[in-house]
Amino acid sequence: MSVRHQLQLKLAPWALLGVAAAWGLAFVVMKDAIERQSVNNFLFTRFSLAVVVMVVIKPQVIKKFDKDLLLRGSMAGIFLGFGYIFQTLGLERTGAAITGFITGLYVVLTPLLASFILKERISRFVWLCIFIATVGLALLSVQGFSVGFGEMLVLMSAIFFAAHIIALSKWSPGRDVYAMTVVQLSICAVMAGIASIPEGYSPPPDRGVWAVVVFTAVFATAVAFIIQTWSQAHISATKVAVILTMEVVFAALFAVIFGGEVLTLQVLLGGTLVLLAMYLIVLKENN
Repeated sequence: MSVRHQLQLKLAPWALLGVAAAWGLAFVVMKDAIERQSVNNFLFTRFSLAVVVMVVIKPQVIKKFDKDLLLRGSMAGIFLGFGYIFQTLGLERTGAAITGFITGLYVVLTPLLASFILKERISRFVWLCIFIATVGLALLSVQGFSVGFGEMLVLMSAIFFAAHIIALSKWSPGRDVYAMTVVQLSICAVMAGIASIPEGYSPPPDRGVWAVVVFTAVFATAVAFIIQTWSQAHISATKVAVILTMEVVFAALFAVIFGGEVLTLQVLLGGTLVLLAMYLIVLKENN
């Protein structure tokens, strides 16, 4: 093993941890921004800027586009787009910490959807993880005898993110990952743009919102996907999944530090159960 490869193996986990931190912080900084700009306008600007950045970084990616890649990338992009739209709509109605925790359920929901779509058998262990995560979700989202609407929107986003993972597991092999990412983000931009038509498009209203748009587009979207793609060439997908679950931890941490949110014992217990389910299910896959 070369010295360079050894260095890459050491750097990859830390790079992924940076991605998880960026995604966790995005929950907090977006909270205020989407109160001053509509969700769809914000997402349209974010994804459009991300696509521009990725094409500028690697303009030759356009040559990778063909009918097959555009079709598969577009379908995966639809799932991803709905995931982000529901997630951001939910974030608008609930706390950043809870949004981060519930979004992380995609790690548990993925095998559940795979059993229906891909006809994969679910083991008793996976069912146990799903049960633990469901209890955690209940502790996070149940308010009295009702379930918060914002939490349910975020849960919908987790389902679409899980569908997106399944789509990529079927369609990514043998296709250029960078080009697939550009196509998916382009579809996300188009979907947000279409959703913006009834209200009309308005650019970010001030420097503060522009700063959030730039951060989420460049660091939490374009650079994050590039780093994730690079990292997965050096470490296993299971380890990648484990590291990226730190996103929900960072979301809760930043929500308390910068967002002024208070984590009650109930929320902490619920979040702990969700994290436990995610770690158990991805660590089991490594055995």
